[in-house]
Amino acid sequence: MPSMTSSPPGRYRPDPSRPTVDPMLLPLAPPAARPATTTPRPSRSRLARLRGTVPGLAVVAGVAAAALLAARAVPGVQASTAAVALGAGLAATGLHRPVLHAGTRWAGHGLVRLAVVLLGLQTGAGTLAVLGVGGAVVVLVTVTTTFVGTRLVGRLLRVPAPQALLVATGFSICGASAVAGVRDVAGAHDEDAAVAVALVTLCGTIAIVALPLLREPLGLDPAAFGAWVGASVQDVGQVVATAHRVEGADRAAVVVKLARVVLLAPLVALVALEGRRGRHPAAAAPADAPADAPADGHVRRRPPLVPAFVVAFLVTAALSGAGVVPVPVLAAAADAQGVVVVAALVGLGTGITPAVLRRAVGRPLLLGLTAWVLVAGTAWAGVRLVG
Repeated sequence: MPSMTSSPPGRYRPDPSRPTVDPMLLPLAPPAARPATTTPRPSRSRLARLRGTVPGLAVVAGVAAAALLAARAVPGVQASTAAVALGAGLAATGLHRPVLHAGTRWAGHGLVRLAVVLLGLQTGAGTLAVLGVGGAVVVLVTVTTTFVGTRLVGRLLRVPAPQALLVATGFSICGASAVAGVRDVAGAHDEDAAVAVALVTLCGTIAIVALPLLREPLGLDPAAFGAWVGASVQDVGQVVATAHRVEGADRAAVVVKLARVVLLAPLVALVALEGRRGRHPAAAAPADAPADAPADGHVRRRPPLVPAFVVAFLVTAALSGAGVVPVPVLAAAADAQGVVVVAALVGLGTGITPAVLRRAVGRPLLLGLTAWVLVAGTAWAGVRLVG
């Protein structure tokens, strides 16, 4: 029969063979660290981020001014090309210090969007009216063929899909501005954008020299040559520089080019829709990761279907087309847009480091040259068919 003093089943009974220790003599555990009860105010953190961009933006402004002065002083030098080259020079020489990164990166992101919005004031309904149905068809077919074809070739060459997407966007629409506009909604990395910008800048610079030499062998009169340039050359400044070398080609080149720019809005929406459906490899995540967490572990917000800067671009284009914007304002906006683009290209150029240039050689370079031939060939065929 069990003793009355025995412990009930399941209760701990001390082992008499082990010495007992008074709990009061045990050292006290350190108190658990309490979570901070105060968090920095959002306004203060935004102010700190804004201050962090000041050094980089100051350098961007100075380099952009140098690029603009070089374009005026040296015949044949384009401000956009000089801006990219000077920005890349900062990165190559080690002058692009970490303290400048926040400002130069913001210039490559934010200023490009501002430039796109200002560009809307130059692309009103009158642009499409001057273009005509035939010209609109040429632009649509050229952009579609170049965009789809470049991505397919990139897949065959095993170029990373985000990089191929940005190259296709840059060559089919408007160069570096389109690359920067699509980069965020596609979830691509800055290195991919830098490679794409380097390729479109290289091919656009070659076009300034090569296309005028091909005008007569290809049987193009000045107006047709201008249309071909506007449909095939990437950057707006490069279009103007190329067409200016043939008298009477400027107007057609600018009109066709601006029609291509109009297609930036639906293209960005299409790329954003792909991203929302999870079809961009850059945004792919592990199976156990949240839907908005990409493979690099950094949580990204799901991109909007139509980014705010694209909506602003459509609004400015509508205002310009409605004729409610005074002509002096349109002229000032055009000048400001050119300056903003140059500053943005300086920021993008700082991302073209020697390592990025090494990655651009090989398959990415072959993809860029293929895209250039594709856009130029499709545009030439369309111009000849339309007459």
